[in-house]
Amino acid sequence: MGIKSFQGARKQQINATESTQLKVSDYMSTSLITFKPEQSVEEVIESLIRNKISGGPVVNDKNELVGIISEGDCLKQISDSRYYNMPMAQDNVEKRMIRDVETIDGNMNVFDAANKFLNSKRRRFPIVENGKLVGQISQKDILKAAMQLKGHNWK
Repeated sequence: MGIKSFQGARKQQINATESTQLKVSDYMSTSLITFKPEQSVEEVIESLIRNKISGGPVVNDKNELVGIISEGDCLKQISDSRYYNMPMAQDNVEKRMIRDVETIDGNMNVFDAANKFLNSKRRRFPIVENGKLVGQISQKDILKAAMQLKGHNWK
């Protein structure tokens, strides 16, 4: 008769994504600093510096997302104004913002969102519901969500 190994009753492993549904909407920022298309780029630069952010969504009066403006867009403005020897106050956000904005679904799993970040090279994604801006998720928000799973299975 062979030797039997007894390890006792084994706990059933729970899939971490099943036990805790990590949705983008649970980790997105909802208190956003937004910009208006008619604002000057100079105002945006001051706001970016004051709030220690790298960019933000541009919304119209109905809170509909119309673009995104970033530090890079502002740098282009500075560079162009110096090259053409024009005052910076001449340009507004509407002329410098990116209009073709990729958004992300608030019900998306944060790990799928992480892949979207990796594939798109973006720093932030706005979340839009019923045509209105409701939040924004950043790469840092995804990292915070992943740290909450520390010690769980990644299956």
